[in-house]
Amino acid sequence: VRVNGIGDWLGSISGPMRPPYPGHALPTMAAPEPQPPPEGSRPLSALLSGIAQAAFHGNAGITEDLLRTQLYPEAPPEEFRALRAKMRGLLQSIASADMDLNQLEAFLTAQTKKQGGITSDQAAVIAKFWKNHRTQIHESLINQSRWDNVLKNMNWRVDLKSQLRHIDQINTPVAIVEMELGKNGQEVSLRELNMCLVISDCLLKGR
Repeated sequence: VRVNGIGDWLGSISGPMRPPYPGHALPTMAAPEPQPPPEGSRPLSALLSGIAQAAFHGNAGITEDLLRTQLYPEAPPEEFRALRAKMRGLLQSIASADMDLNQLEAFLTAQTKKQGGITSDQAAVIAKFWKNHRTQIHESLINQSRWDNVLKNMNWRVDLKSQLRHIDQINTPVAIVEMELGKNGQEVSLRELNMCLVISDCLLKGR
């Protein structure tokens, strides 16, 4: 009889356990080593990573052909295309709702019971992937949803004008506001705004 661990070994013994005989000790057994993930989960996890890179992080180099040849080389193109489309749809639904763990569990359980849905093993892989990558995907979607540049930093100071066309404007205090605008991952541009303190004071007081 093949024994797969101390639990199975104990279960194979019938009757109550007896103390060891004098001078003899019970044999010690090493703790079972953690089992590696199922072989089929590895390509699926890599497929989810590729889909996320292309869909959420803008990596156009990860194509359908690349994923198929690297992860599922023996799968017919039509079969892989259907698998990729299914996983992409599930990821988009999960990411658009920014599901927490309870919502994710309910969603994936419903998908396993759905005709033509996913298996329990696939659901486990998807759950693990989302748990590890939820924050990065959510931040990427937030950045993509911004229509224009955002304010990164702002500084201001007060200067006195020393060179002007009209002499009566010399030594007039001026507020200089410097704003850094840009998107994440892109070069930041600097914008400078000069405003006479007399005008700014009127604006602040609503005159």
